[in-house]
Amino acid sequence: MDVDTRLLRYFAAVAEEGSLTGAAERLFVSQPALTKQIRRLEEELGGALFTRSRSGMALTEAGRELASRVPALLDGWDEAVRATGRAARVLRLGFLDGGAVGGVPEIIAEFRRAWPEWRVELRQFDWSDPSAGLARGEVAAAVVRLPFPGQERFAVRELFAEERGVLLPARHPLADSETVEFRELWDEPFVAAGAGTGAWRAHWLAEDERDGRPARVGAVTSLPDEWLGAVAGGCVALAPVSAARFHSRPDVVFRPVRGVSPSRVGLARPRRRTPDAALDQLLEAIARRLAGS
Repeated sequence: MDVDTRLLRYFAAVAEEGSLTGAAERLFVSQPALTKQIRRLEEELGGALFTRSRSGMALTEAGRELASRVPALLDGWDEAVRATGRAARVLRLGFLDGGAVGGVPEIIAEFRRAWPEWRVELRQFDWSDPSAGLARGEVAAAVVRLPFPGQERFAVRELFAEERGVLLPARHPLADSETVEFRELWDEPFVAAGAGTGAWRAHWLAEDERDGRPARVGAVTSLPDEWLGAVAGGCVALAPVSAARFHSRPDVVFRPVRGVSPSRVGLARPRRRTPDAALDQLLEAIARRLAGS
């Protein structure tokens, strides 16, 4: 029998969280999609792994047996993937946006000259996965914006903070303002990430900085072009200052905002890992460059 390792990761998350809601947020997937995958795993294994109730998901005897073995299986698989990458001399780094990575491409170019036998792949992920590939074991490390759901499971080195502003439709009454007060935006329809991104979505809606007023969501997206399109269509969106350099269109303007905290950028990697001189050197160089940016 062949079982997709992704199904085992989904199972492990539900077992550890004790609920589909918590596991879906941790994995950056929708709850219906997660339910479907758990049922698929149960069908493949031939028995129920959880008993479902209003209080959550409890492991059955079969589920407890699987849960006792899955962490070692996944750790072994992740180490096999990393070992294969080391043997193939491939390093994969994740990121979300150009403003966060800054001079990283230059560092990678310098690394390639010093370590010509290695190939470095810089992979961009959309906002449906704020861990930039770490949560699903797709990259060795990632430049991320904090906070993101599940970051406590990774080693995170905070590098710098970047002020946040607002993207507005060019025709918006505040578009000509030199600076916008965040209070002036509270009743505006905001562009938001998907509900499954949890703390990431909350941060970019500044939910903790609204004096208890709920955010009004006007559009949900995970792609920059859709994000800008939603703003052009009448929504607003908090964005890092660098967004003005990397994302622009004539019908959208960026303005500084007072009354909202900055975005924090960090470098994240798995806590449990085999030492790797090449990766360690690359990440240290990236950290020094970004921390000094």
